[in-house]
Amino acid sequence: VQLQASGGGLVQSGGSLRLSCAASGLIFPSFHMGWFRQAPGKEREFVATISYGAGSTYYYADSVKGRFTISRDNAKATVYLQMNSLNPEDTAVYYCAAQRRRSVISAPALHGDEYDFWGQGTQVTVSS
Repeated sequence: VQLQASGGGLVQSGGSLRLSCAASGLIFPSFHMGWFRQAPGKEREFVATISYGAGSTYYYADSVKGRFTISRDNAKATVYLQMNSLNPEDTAVYYCAAQRRRSVISAPALHGDEYDFWGQGTQVTVSS
């Protein structure tokens, strides 16, 4: 299984970025997909997650709600994170992760420990 994250970079405060995570080696529609981030000296934290299949269920961290949007394209086996109104506190390495659904009614997890596969991360730096 490979999760290849891309789209990070340097952006000014108030700007936007769109992260992509291309998955291979797994049955993508069967996995919940999540984004996490880790800033220097801090623990990894949850950012957003979207449910398997049509992605009808999604959750966001309070810190990004209203600014970030998670989406998925099963045909491309890719999950996206549209990030708007970025601020310096969003600076971190962003990781995508895949969680195998445990049942038909399972919901995506908010805790990284429940994810089965991780990508390599992409750096997002927001300058003030």
